[in-house]
Amino acid sequence: MANPGNIFTPFTEEDLLPQEEKLEVVKKSKKFSIGIPKETCLNERRTCITPDAVQVLVNNGHHIIIESGAGQGSFFSDLQYSESGAIITKSPEEAFGQNLVLKINPPTSEEIDYLKAGSYLISALQINLRNQDYFKKLGEKKINAIAFEFIADEYRQLSLVRLIGEIAGNIAILYSSELLALSNGLMLGGITGVRPTEVVIIGAGIVGEFATKAAVGLGASVKIFDNSLSKLRRIHSMVDSRVPTSIIDPKELAKSLRRADVVIGAFSKWSAVPIVTEEMVTNMKKGSVIIDVTIDNAKVIETSELTDMEDPYIIKHGVIHCGLPNLTSKMPRTTSKAISNFFLSYLLNYDDEGGFENMLVKRNEMKDSLYMYKGRHTKKMICDRFNLTYHDINLLIF
Repeated sequence: MANPGNIFTPFTEEDLLPQEEKLEVVKKSKKFSIGIPKETCLNERRTCITPDAVQVLVNNGHHIIIESGAGQGSFFSDLQYSESGAIITKSPEEAFGQNLVLKINPPTSEEIDYLKAGSYLISALQINLRNQDYFKKLGEKKINAIAFEFIADEYRQLSLVRLIGEIAGNIAILYSSELLALSNGLMLGGITGVRPTEVVIIGAGIVGEFATKAAVGLGASVKIFDNSLSKLRRIHSMVDSRVPTSIIDPKELAKSLRRADVVIGAFSKWSAVPIVTEEMVTNMKKGSVIIDVTIDNAKVIETSELTDMEDPYIIKHGVIHCGLPNLTSKMPRTTSKAISNFFLSYLLNYDDEGGFENMLVKRNEMKDSLYMYKGRHTKKMICDRFNLTYHDINLLIF
């Protein structure tokens, strides 16, 4: 038997003694004060948080400051918010001056001045409506900005985009039905003995999928165009194998547009060149309807123009054009409830995990939702488009 004293070991006797176990202690962040300002742009009617969600957040230790009238467009009164535990203020400066500001639309230049330096801003970005000054001014305030368009879950799915897209797809068909009746008295759908109306949907993403389901449910004849075969295959199998699909071929598209009663622009990818040209629009039937759902991201139809809730449509070449960037605001209460449900689980989840700062270190999907971190621009797509200095988020947070 070998002598234990002759056995070589690189460890000292102290190294081999049992050591106490070291556990990571997650640093819990302090509870947020959350500001909900009143929306001032695009005749916006939606809000991010309902009174029921406020009650849950207040019970979890958060302070909710809501500007008076913020929920009015969605039929939620100040009294309902107050009874749920929110503090009602008449001052927009107070609502914007909290640790976390939740908004539907991005803040205006004046509203950016109200933001507290180093605070978090969560809102839609609507990149097609922004300019370089917006990002520079946010940067000067050292803001941490998160966009609806970039918020992803643990499966890398754009969960909030999908949620709003589901509603937008349904509303696009419902509103086009209203406009079609207004323009030439046609009912969207099919009826015994009468030719069904024809709907062309450009884009087979979430908006396109739910628009297709709604149109098919009403009995309309639907055709879907997209450049992604995988998306077309997916929607083909999910909706109805009898719904024709096509790659975006200009000749095939132009032929379908000439017969179309309704065109839904739902192409999710940013495109510098509109898919539907003005020439195609001039050949469409008089009284037909175009709804460009993704106009805040990129124009699908060349003749589309931004519209608002007061004047939701314009007429060009005898065709009704709707370019509402906030189309889901036409059904504000349903949309607000859906968005509120999302943010309630979103905020409570980050409470459990130790707050935003801990999540920025731990989760890549949290990093990806930021387009600005402490005033630095962290989305290359935005930097390239607006000629801003790009900073890799992984070099700022590690």
